[in-house]
Amino acid sequence: MQSLMIAAIPNIIGWLTISFARDISFLYMGRLLEGFGVGIISYTVPVYIAEIAPHNMRGGLGSVNQLSVTIGILLSYLLGLFVSWRLLAVLGILPCLILIPGLFFIPESPRWLAKMGMTDDFEASLQVLRGFDADITLEVNEIKRSVASSTSRRTAIHFADLKLKRYWLPLMIGIGLLALQQLSGTNGVIFYSTTIFESAGISSGNAATVGVGAIQVIATAFSTWLVDKTGRRILLITSSSGMAISLLLVAVSFFLKGLASEDSSLYSILGILSVVGVVCMILAFSLGMGPIPWLIMSEILPVKIKGLAGSVATLINWFVSWVITMTAPLLLDWSSGGTFALYTLLSIFTVIFVGIWVPETKGKTLEEIQFSFR
Repeated sequence: MQSLMIAAIPNIIGWLTISFARDISFLYMGRLLEGFGVGIISYTVPVYIAEIAPHNMRGGLGSVNQLSVTIGILLSYLLGLFVSWRLLAVLGILPCLILIPGLFFIPESPRWLAKMGMTDDFEASLQVLRGFDADITLEVNEIKRSVASSTSRRTAIHFADLKLKRYWLPLMIGIGLLALQQLSGTNGVIFYSTTIFESAGISSGNAATVGVGAIQVIATAFSTWLVDKTGRRILLITSSSGMAISLLLVAVSFFLKGLASEDSSLYSILGILSVVGVVCMILAFSLGMGPIPWLIMSEILPVKIKGLAGSVATLINWFVSWVITMTAPLLLDWSSGGTFALYTLLSIFTVIFVGIWVPETKGKTLEEIQFSFR
């Protein structure tokens, strides 16, 4: 909880810096502060949800985090149609102002309290989360055994320990999923969707972007309902396969457009196909590769390395996101078809990665998941 409270402060200062910016240096400073705050929140929230949720609801509750993100993106798209960017930055402060007092009404993570040795507080927090009439004896004993097992070993983690399967395998899976989530180019497509739609012949690019945001919300909401029914692996494989097919359609459309005459009906049809491919790609991403990598990461990392490993995985995710966002316009100027062909190959690699390495975590407690890596 303290981490979220700390993260809200640079977010508030960052939005104020952007809103009252006098030159580009203020914008960079504001974005830097925002990145620091959002980086903490993007890791802390899924871990907190995973630690407090019952194992049979953890997937759906964990996906609510990404659903909230997509709703926020859609709201920013809609507000951006009517207000200036300075006012939009001021409005960005409101969620942070609500977050800080709201945290006082949220119980601390029972697993974190148990790890800190606060036994009475840990049991009280778990009882509040499960309901005062619920029998928490079995869950309390599982958490106590897990904490006792982790503290019976050396408390300090060394690089040599990462050679052990129970550490390197979940770390590799977590980092791999969060990196591949961005390498598919989704953020580049979303951030430059207006340009992509205009290059495809859609004049009202802003309206199309809002439509993409709405599709994200609907698809992520469906994934939230589905993830505890079908499982994580099948959604990840379906999502990355759908992205690969959609991106291939966009790549082929742009390649063929370069050969067709701008006055021909084929040119118009190819423009429509490229837009359909982009929309399907966003839809497929939102069904699995959007919400589930964060969920998997919060489930599989061992308690002993969760703080450090989760921070590294989050750092890599946002670094790759920055690289994709910065290179997307350059790649699109070089070759629209080539850009989407590259993203297609990375999506195909994601299917292979998930099929080989990612375990199914549906219906298992966090303790059972972490024990399976030993």
